[in-house]
Amino acid sequence: MAHRFIRNRSSVRHGESIVKDLSLADSGRRKLKRAEVKMPGLMAVRTLSVPSKPLKDVNITCSLNITTHTGVLVEALTALGANVRLCSSNISSTDDHVAAAIARDSAIVFARDGQTPEQYWSCTARAVDWGLSTGPHLILDHGGDLTMLIYKGVEAEKEFASKGTFPDLGSTNDVASKAMLTIISESLKSDPMKYHKIKDGIVGVTIENTTGANMLLQMQNSGTLLFPAISVREFVSKIMFANNLTGGCQSLPDDLMDATDVMIAGKVVVVLGYGDTGKACAAALKQARAVVIVADTDPVFSHQATIDGIQVQLLKDVVSKADIFVTTTSYNDMIMVEDMRKMKNDAILCNIDSSVIHIDMVGLETFPGVKKFTTSPITDRWVFTDTGRAIIVLAEGRLMNLSCATGPPSFAISTSLTNQVIALLELWNERSSGKYEKKVYEFPEHLEEEVAALHLETLGEDQADQICVQVPEEDHLPVQSAYDRYGVGQCLNVCGIVIPFLSLIVAVVGLVLRFGGE
Repeated sequence: MAHRFIRNRSSVRHGESIVKDLSLADSGRRKLKRAEVKMPGLMAVRTLSVPSKPLKDVNITCSLNITTHTGVLVEALTALGANVRLCSSNISSTDDHVAAAIARDSAIVFARDGQTPEQYWSCTARAVDWGLSTGPHLILDHGGDLTMLIYKGVEAEKEFASKGTFPDLGSTNDVASKAMLTIISESLKSDPMKYHKIKDGIVGVTIENTTGANMLLQMQNSGTLLFPAISVREFVSKIMFANNLTGGCQSLPDDLMDATDVMIAGKVVVVLGYGDTGKACAAALKQARAVVIVADTDPVFSHQATIDGIQVQLLKDVVSKADIFVTTTSYNDMIMVEDMRKMKNDAILCNIDSSVIHIDMVGLETFPGVKKFTTSPITDRWVFTDTGRAIIVLAEGRLMNLSCATGPPSFAISTSLTNQVIALLELWNERSSGKYEKKVYEFPEHLEEEVAALHLETLGEDQADQICVQVPEEDHLPVQSAYDRYGVGQCLNVCGIVIPFLSLIVAVVGLVLRFGGE
């Protein structure tokens, strides 16, 4: 059954943990046991490393969509000896059953489904606060909110030390940003150096979400990155598994139908963005017999869409014609309230990227005279009273495949989450070597290949035996660059075979013509 979120429910405490209902723990444990079977990489790392406890007494703060998959990840970390404090990376993506099981059995959890922005940032702050005597050594940050909180806290403490001023809550209209600044202001009153102390103890951070990784790159470029970071956002196996049809996008049509009771076949669907996620969404929607149109400002991606047989149009040219709009990229303000007012009555808007910056929810909520009707826990119908037309927004513009359903299949996400564990181990093992500076590093290729090898036996025993899992150096094949955004490497690989072959044919034909003529 699809996982739904309920707004404004009370929470319960278990030790330090704050979860919705601890009585859900047995159900959550059964879910975790089922997921473990389908996540061979994580379980292999856990089994192979448990005897040595490579993360013994290491404090790790995790900000994740709390699902069965990430629950297995957290318990892999605790099995390796780590102490874990966990919060959600999204107000509407927590599986309360899993959160209860983890809180009871393995880690400290601050999360429940359907949080308010104030509750969300309070839980995030609790997760990073280990007390006066210690702090986190490592951070696993799905979308960058933990890193952003620490960064903003450090900046506010500098300002407070020099000028005695608190963060200006009037500097933003965003409710979530106000909530974060309020948390920081309160910490300044009790400990004006709290976030400096937290920052000084952190060895590094791993990050997966594109929006968060871009934020860290901006910090790196401006010289404000606080600690080393390993990005696992665009490694090859993630693109192949988590971002393509085996990942979260394969269920998009079903999620839409479950949330709205709409038939996808024949509907005009605009996919905003044609990166890895956009391609997967478009393919899944085409398979469901939707009429798919892509809107992307990148000319190469747009060209790719046309080659794939998909119409490409500007949003402004199709906004009044489409039935469904799906945002898939990390661009800001893709659909503004002015666009919403031009849409067909009961047009559906949803987002399948982890960020919440794509759909102008603030503009919608503050538009004069607009009325909101909640038709289900994850579906809101917004009516513009001056025109009488309405739009339907799923999951308040947040990540819909976790808010409206349970996310990607366990095996599809196993590779991605295993890479997260390996990246944390890499940062910790190299903490004294000077290998990692205050920069953003891509996940090392040789480590990715090791993670992929852990999954091969599940894909087929013959396949694993054929390459012996640990590939000898002479048989080592290079992995395509993670930044080969447009598949250029594949094209060059093909050309490397085809062009010499064509040259040989031309040479042979030339010889035949020459000697034949004689």
